[in-house]
Amino acid sequence: MKVKYDSEADALYIEIKATSVTTKCLDQDIAVDYDAEGHIAGIEILSASERVFGGTGQRRVKLENIRAD
Repeated sequence: MKVKYDSEADALYIEIKATSVTTKCLDQDIAVDYDAEGHIAGIEILSASERVFGGTGQRRVKLENIRAD
């Protein structure tokens, strides 16, 4: 798994696995990438400074209980 933050775009991308994907937009700021079997391969979050970091200026994400099959 890789987590990338682009400060210019204010975008956070969580890559669960590198593969060809189909993207589904959940809302204007969140998109989920699915692999050919329908498993989540990645998640993109725009406006990450507000949606993930709460506007605090903190750039840390704590991931707990994540399991990749």
